[in-house]
Amino acid sequence: MKKQQWVLIGGAIVLFIGLLVFGKTVSPKNTNTSPQTAQQPVNQTIKFEDLLQKAKEKISPAQSQRLMQLESAVVRGDVKEQQLKVYRKLAGFWADSAHIFEPYAYYTAEAAKLENSEKSLTFAAHLFLDNLMTESQPAMQNWLAVNAKVLLEKALVINPANDSSKIGLGACYIFGNISDNPMQGIAPIREIVQKDPDNVYAQMILGLGGKKSGQYDKAIERFELIVKKHPDNMEATLNMAESYDLKGDKINAIKWYEVIKKMVNVPEAKAEIDKRITELKK
Repeated sequence: MKKQQWVLIGGAIVLFIGLLVFGKTVSPKNTNTSPQTAQQPVNQTIKFEDLLQKAKEKISPAQSQRLMQLESAVVRGDVKEQQLKVYRKLAGFWADSAHIFEPYAYYTAEAAKLENSEKSLTFAAHLFLDNLMTESQPAMQNWLAVNAKVLLEKALVINPANDSSKIGLGACYIFGNISDNPMQGIAPIREIVQKDPDNVYAQMILGLGGKKSGQYDKAIERFELIVKKHPDNMEATLNMAESYDLKGDKINAIKWYEVIKKMVNVPEAKAEIDKRITELKK
């Protein structure tokens, strides 16, 4: 198995565990976040209308009928409040009935924009951000990042001091192909880390950014900082193992894969980790 293929499986392990633990209602994305893949240029701009059409092709006739009723809901009285209710119902349909992420996130975002509260805006933004971190297709990364960016900028207008929103906005620039200058996203996060070295979210984003760009030593430093203070942080532990693996340091990769294996309770995940450890020992 090639290193890049293992990264795909490793990322899938984290998402699979998250699915079991948190009960996500939507399917995880492709998780190949290797530097070669992540740095591909964006060849096209994704439009929501196209995503919606593809989503509609996957639902049953009964679901299509229900969706048509929601989409053709007549707006009366308070336009804003009526639109807000319709967007929430549409989001609920795509999450609970159809189980398709893109329209669920889109309508959740539209509702959040109308509500315009920091809580709703950041919740919607993190739907896009969470999928951005595991998406491999550049055009889709861009779509996710652009949507998250709009929401986070609105949230920061309400609360300019929210470091989590600043970090999320930085992640949009680092992982979303929305700027030719990744420092536009890295610099604000570094400022937060200098002020608050214990900010796990900031350290994680910087670590993932280093891993994406092939700066494995820098990535490892970030993940190590997290693991030292939070030894039960599965994401940081797995990413550290993968960074050592991608760097070619088999001894440390095996060491940290052994650590993550003890943290995982999913048999399928344990089997994949064991397989990679065996390959590294050859």
